[in-house]
Amino acid sequence: MDTNFRSSSSPFLQLRPSFCFSYSISPSKLILSAIGAEYGEGFETFRLDGPLKVDVDYLNDRLQEGFLKRIRYAMKPDEAYGLIFSWDNVMADTRALKLNAWKQLALEEGKEIPEGGDAQRLILYAGVDHVLDKILHWETEESEVNRLKSRLSQIYYDNLPMLTKPMDGLEEWLDAVSTARIPCAVVSSLDRRNMVDSLERIGLKKYFQAIVSEEDGMESIAHKFLSAAVKLDRKPSKCVAFEDDPRSITAAHNCTMMAVALIGSHPAYDLVQADLAVGSFNELSVINLRRLFANKGSTFMDRQKQIIEQSPPKRKLTVDTIF
Repeated sequence: MDTNFRSSSSPFLQLRPSFCFSYSISPSKLILSAIGAEYGEGFETFRLDGPLKVDVDYLNDRLQEGFLKRIRYAMKPDEAYGLIFSWDNVMADTRALKLNAWKQLALEEGKEIPEGGDAQRLILYAGVDHVLDKILHWETEESEVNRLKSRLSQIYYDNLPMLTKPMDGLEEWLDAVSTARIPCAVVSSLDRRNMVDSLERIGLKKYFQAIVSEEDGMESIAHKFLSAAVKLDRKPSKCVAFEDDPRSITAAHNCTMMAVALIGSHPAYDLVQADLAVGSFNELSVINLRRLFANKGSTFMDRQKQIIEQSPPKRKLTVDTIF
């Protein structure tokens, strides 16, 4: 087991370990996940005395700092934060990789990919089934769809070593937060082996204390964020998610996290709900994090809780397999 990535040190959670092995992922998971935690719902984990249902409020309550940590954080408040980075288009630009995978698949199948910018943008951000049926209009049987998904996944993984450098300014930013002793996690739908290999290849593995990968079994974006918070041993309300997508920003807010948007994959006007939007990591400093929490309001989740009190929805729980 890779000792650079640790599981949560919280005594109240004994998380069930998962088995790590290599296998192909459905490309739909690589491209599109549900937002999740619309009403603060979480996932189900396990401890010795039985299953434990974990939601946003539970984690914010049970991950409270102990006496010694409160003293330490009073002297070094930056250490109380936790930073969560998405892999796709935040840590590395994967857009060309995904588009090329689709083009190679089309070439193998004797098909064509539209050259229009809108069509290609939809290909990058829509689910595989939607792309095949509504965008590319490939007439395929259900059994063929599964074969195409598997092949697309294999092409993507075969080309993954082509990513050899991180986003501009990311290494310098991670070096600054590492100096401030702020723990970091990366979330991805890649399997763990490929995620660790990719971090090593771009030279950033040393900066991350936790990783959330395909083996963790998180269905939604929000569940991945909550899993990362547990692994970092930080309350969700003390975490900052770095994202490039409006849906992921919504997921972060659903988890009571702050959200920093990286402008690029989406224009700035699509990212207005973020707490902070930047053109690159070069614009960030640790002071930005302090200001985020200094100005923290209680609007979004308060509204959500009012909705819950009026008409409580059924919560869908998933199974966490963090190790």
